[in-house]
Amino acid sequence: MSHITLIRHGQANSTATDEKSYDKLSPLGHEQAGWLGEYLRDTETHHTRLFTGTLIRHVETAEGMATGLDATRDARLNELEYFTLATLMEEQHGIAFPSEQGAFTTHLPTVFDYWKAGKIEAAPETWDEFHTRVSDALAEIASGSGPALVVTSGGLIAMAMAQAMGLAIPAQARLALGIMHTSMHRLFPIGGHWSPVLYNAVPHLDTPHRRAAQTHI
Repeated sequence: MSHITLIRHGQANSTATDEKSYDKLSPLGHEQAGWLGEYLRDTETHHTRLFTGTLIRHVETAEGMATGLDATRDARLNELEYFTLATLMEEQHGIAFPSEQGAFTTHLPTVFDYWKAGKIEAAPETWDEFHTRVSDALAEIASGSGPALVVTSGGLIAMAMAQAMGLAIPAQARLALGIMHTSMHRLFPIGGHWSPVLYNAVPHLDTPHRRAAQTHI
């Protein structure tokens, strides 16, 4: 098994309320991607393969990193459709989409609970389907030769970490909420199982003039 470094995309359109309008990097998101790529080059971090989801924000982040690697795009690495699920939650259960950032701490695990229990009708995919595609995609990448970079989204990274650590929804939701844009998360194979050896690392943003760029939303 080869180790995998998962990277959340750069900041997207944080004022969006639907999947389509969210799916593009903000000006800061482009900067974050460039800074991460610069950091990887300066530190001579060794990766031989690059994978991304097929979403615009994934592709733009990978291109901005300028790793020199040819990217393999895989729709299994795409984010869960949170805006769609939240809209269905409001329509079917009267649970409103948060109007301020702090409310996501209760809204996200509630969406996850309803989704996993099959209480959201006409969801784009089931919880089990999301769980399986994440597991299958990462297992396939890990079976290849050489360490891999995987540019994806926060919800998928939280699912991957939860699978590796056997976490329930409350902890998985807290992981998802804490993930910063262009942060790095590494899964290393130990004893035939994934062991998280890096979480939410943003060394490229950990300088006095870039700390304001450590964004979550």
